[in-house]
Amino acid sequence: MTIERIDAVRNRIPQGAKPGMKTDVVFYANDALRAHIEKDKALEQAVNVACLPGIVGPSLAMPDIHQGYGFPIGGVAAMDWDSGVVSPGGVGYDINCGVRLIRTNLEKDEV
Repeated sequence: MTIERIDAVRNRIPQGAKPGMKTDVVFYANDALRAHIEKDKALEQAVNVACLPGIVGPSLAMPDIHQGYGFPIGGVAAMDWDSGVVSPGGVGYDINCGVRLIRTNLEKDEV
């Protein structure tokens, strides 16, 4: 899998690294964290999230990313209201390990 360094802590897996990706994956990790993150399937799971219908913007992964059951723990994804998916249990048993699903009345350009 191709991983590009954006800067000291931002890394990108470009759209197209896997067929069906609708966006990039961007994850936040310095060299030491990146070496640790690459040991499990968390980045592969972040790539899978980038393939979901209705994803808006990149599939993101925070520095605490680690392998979940579907989505990676520490992953963030925004979905389109009409064409996206809602899956609060996407990470599996670690639900509420920093996972939040929030509905607001805010419009996209207000966020």
